[in-house]
Amino acid sequence: MRTATRIEETARIADLVEQTIRKDIPAGQITSILDNIGLPYSGINTAYGNNGTIGTADAEILVSLDPEHHDPTAQYIAKLREDLPREYPGVEFFFQPADIVSQILNFGLSAPIDVQIIGNDVAGNFAVAQRIADRIRQIPGAVDTHIYQLYNQPKLQLVVDRSKPNQLGFTERDVANSLLVALSSSFQVSPAFWLNQQNGVNYNLAVQVPQYNVSTLQDLYDLPVTNANGTARQLLVNLASLKRTSGPAVLTHYNVQPVVDIYASVQGRDLGGVAAEVRKIVDGAQQDLPRGSFTAIRGQVQTMQSSFIGLAAGMAFAVVLVYLLIVVNFQSWVDPFIIITALPGALAGIAWMLFLTGTTLSVPALMGAIMCIGVATANSILVVTFAREQLALHRDAFQAALEAGRTRLRPVIMTALAMIIGMIPMSLGLGEGGEQNAPLGRAVIGGLLVATAATLFFVPAIFAAIRGHKSPAVASAKHAAPKLVREESLIPA
Repeated sequence: MRTATRIEETARIADLVEQTIRKDIPAGQITSILDNIGLPYSGINTAYGNNGTIGTADAEILVSLDPEHHDPTAQYIAKLREDLPREYPGVEFFFQPADIVSQILNFGLSAPIDVQIIGNDVAGNFAVAQRIADRIRQIPGAVDTHIYQLYNQPKLQLVVDRSKPNQLGFTERDVANSLLVALSSSFQVSPAFWLNQQNGVNYNLAVQVPQYNVSTLQDLYDLPVTNANGTARQLLVNLASLKRTSGPAVLTHYNVQPVVDIYASVQGRDLGGVAAEVRKIVDGAQQDLPRGSFTAIRGQVQTMQSSFIGLAAGMAFAVVLVYLLIVVNFQSWVDPFIIITALPGALAGIAWMLFLTGTTLSVPALMGAIMCIGVATANSILVVTFAREQLALHRDAFQAALEAGRTRLRPVIMTALAMIIGMIPMSLGLGEGGEQNAPLGRAVIGGLLVATAATLFFVPAIFAAIRGHKSPAVASAKHAAPKLVREESLIPA
């Protein structure tokens, strides 16, 4: 709701929002709806929770669906994103990560994309953040774009006339302490405890004016001010004045420096594509930043980029390591190169399968690519090893490649088929949370389908082309020389 909305009004709107949720989601698919309105009473709960809510104007609605019978959650989220703002104008809605995987990848943030403007000029940074947020809202696939920090919180500022308290024997500290005790209890300034002798338990003792006695400005003016010197107490109205003002509803710091956060989520598009356009907008706004301020993009985007770089480097290192290992075993540089020519087919199959299934490139997909590289390399080694044996026997590279493809057809297909069949249930995303690992299965299946065909047809063709490049006469002479020596050794002296 609007900043500083009373919690009763927020609760009323939350009840209406529940009715819309029950209208969009069939009753048989909803297990429970839980509303958390405002902030927890204890600051400890706020420290352990997420930072999506900042005051009484916020409400967090948790909807639990039937784990056995419900339509895709993303379908309901997309419908609610369309219906709620239309039915409740002036109310801001955004979806926080509900599953534990997204919460961990977001590192506690309420959105996968967090654009931070860091600097001491908070007012200037907030103005730039508003312009950046307006441009992010125009990006296709970017949803729930909002600024976390708000600077329109209504406040009452107490102004103490120092001359009046001094004339009456008070100080500004006496005024502040008296007001603090009245509004926030004496436990803040002078903690006191009482020991129950019967059960041995210590209890906190706090004195505070009942909240229902401080419901108007006149009640606030009538609060008494006292001090430790025994001076006759005075009313607050005699020592200070109040004026209405506004200020920040929440202050956020990152590495000590104040920040302004722009949160954005993604729907119907990959996170990397949206993040790339967000980065262009942020880079273009650098010239508008106040002096000493700078920007940073954090959240799941940062984790995704570091994970992709690590997995891509790991994949390249795996190919190089496999190649060098085969070089040592084969004592040749050419045959290992022929073996790894099946890997481009595996990568093409992975890209083809992810495109056909509408699956974005992710960490599980890259893990499946590494698995597919291992199986494709093993099958290719079978074919090339047999082709080398046939080449030594027939001295014909084309015939050796043909024999290797025909003879190793069954073992290669059996190995690839076993892996493909085993990955089918995972690729379908069956079971609770199965969609998290579905890209891994789809990447393995697509990669092995193309890699198997490349192993049986493309690798033998490369072998025949490279090994058959040498002259048959030279190859015959190399193999004939030892035979002549053996024949000469049979002649008697």
